[in-house]
Amino acid sequence: MADTARRRSAADETGRYAVLHPAIAEAAHRAGATAIGLIDVGRTAALNLCVDRVGITYSDGVFLGDPDSPVQESCSIVHGGSVPERAMPPVVARAAVTRHRPGVEDALLAEDPPVRFCGDLVDLLPDAIAAVPEGALPVVTTTWALSRLAIPRRPSFVIRLREAAAVRTVAWVSAEGVGVAPSIPTLGDRPASGHSIVGIALYEGSRQRVDAVARCWSRGRLLDWFH
Repeated sequence: MADTARRRSAADETGRYAVLHPAIAEAAHRAGATAIGLIDVGRTAALNLCVDRVGITYSDGVFLGDPDSPVQESCSIVHGGSVPERAMPPVVARAAVTRHRPGVEDALLAEDPPVRFCGDLVDLLPDAIAAVPEGALPVVTTTWALSRLAIPRRPSFVIRLREAAAVRTVAWVSAEGVGVAPSIPTLGDRPASGHSIVGIALYEGSRQRVDAVARCWSRGRLLDWFH
């Protein structure tokens, strides 16, 4: 039963790596970070925390990640764009913020399990950010997770990020449906339009930079990167 649950979680989550890897690397580049701490929010299996441990081949010939990983995936680039070929800095911390604890860790996380914060996704976010060592950039990731929050609750997620940025720079990488992620530009797209928007937000003190960097379909298997 547990193995079946793990396999289903893995199948549900692996398409996200092709979206997350270049976006996380870009966020780190913008912040000038030499090390990062990954904080995944809202996914019980937390497989997004394995993004640096997989290999991704893009249809335009770009390869990102680990060529020796047992997890290899492919992504089709559409509309003539190309993902930036940036290396992801070393990941020195991994934390998961979820409503519930998983019954079993995936193989890619089992040997080095993340710190887990279980309960309210918004209220626990500051604790997860604080768990990232000084000198590393906390990178919060959400992939099709914020739609599970009530609409009035979603702005509080961004408020927590901005509060944390009063003492350190914080990045947020998101892949959410159009209009689901607060403050991420919608590019004039209509909600429920069949695709998602990839966003990168960087918060540093009172300053912020928030961009939509791509559109994606099929949970990341089709990607239109335009920055």
